[in-house]
Amino acid sequence: MISIRRATPDDASTVHGLIRELAEHQDQASAITVSVPGLERMLTRSEIAYLIAERDGKAIGYASWLERISFWSGEDYLALDDLYVSGAERGCGVGEQLMRAVAEAAKGKLIRWEVAETNEAAQRFYTRIGATLISKKIGRWHPR
Repeated sequence: MISIRRATPDDASTVHGLIRELAEHQDQASAITVSVPGLERMLTRSEIAYLIAERDGKAIGYASWLERISFWSGEDYLALDDLYVSGAERGCGVGEQLMRAVAEAAKGKLIRWEVAETNEAAQRFYTRIGATLISKKIGRWHPR
């Protein structure tokens, strides 16, 4: 049986491990610079949420988001940061359970996220659960 719960600062080490697992899966492990103490601090912030999916007490996936406001609509929405399910658990319904838990937490608010154009499996999953995918280029700028 799968259980889903909200992470607390005490889960920072588990959260760090799951984030690293996702980054390794995407060949981006070098991009992870957050520390466990940094995650402890982040998990105390009210606008940040992180759900952990567990099977028999072992973390097998997560969903994380930030609460934001749209200047276009004036409405609050959830900006999904990551949805990740460990390799052996993919295809077993964990991702859908996590997304349903995010939807419940959204309480009717819009949920927005990005998905890589090359991640066709994720795109199929999101379409299957009823999401609309819109193509968009993402700009990144890190001025120094």
